[in-house]
Amino acid sequence: MPVLEFDPPDRFVAGTVGPPGQRTFFLQASAGSRLATVSLEKQQLTTLADRVNDLLDDFAAGEAADVVAEAFEDVAPLAIPIEDEFRVGTMSLGWDAERRVVIVECHDGQEGLEVDEEGAPTLEPEHPGDSETVLRVVIEPAQARAFARRCSKVVAAGRPPCPFCGGPLDPTGHICPRANGYKR
Repeated sequence: MPVLEFDPPDRFVAGTVGPPGQRTFFLQASAGSRLATVSLEKQQLTTLADRVNDLLDDFAAGEAADVVAEAFEDVAPLAIPIEDEFRVGTMSLGWDAERRVVIVECHDGQEGLEVDEEGAPTLEPEHPGDSETVLRVVIEPAQARAFARRCSKVVAAGRPPCPFCGGPLDPTGHICPRANGYKR
């Protein structure tokens, strides 16, 4: 199982490519000349930010991580070239109590997928984890808080919500279910 490990990274950020409504979401970790980029879904990024904040509230409270987080604020764009190593299938989040660090792992959801003779995915792969790639990033609490804040900002920078149904508004409008299917 190949592991792309950054312990610690020089930079760990979320970002997007494309116009609102057609954005592709990425996580990017770098250390020195090493760079790893993975793509993921918007909902995965939202969930990751929420869970990082929850973890820090539970385990790193009182460490002044919020005050120091401004020192880690990163508003620079993603480093180029933006070529994803893999598309994230599952993620795991952990807290190393001994080192007092957050561990983020992103697992490739496609590599180890086995299919039966009809092309349907099987429940148990023959060789679990043999070819699965993992991005593992170990960060300090303040850097983790800054990362979660950036994730939230990246997600919020998309299309504004419709004031009637809450769905995303396209620049050309959208068919609103609250308006009986009429375009708003």
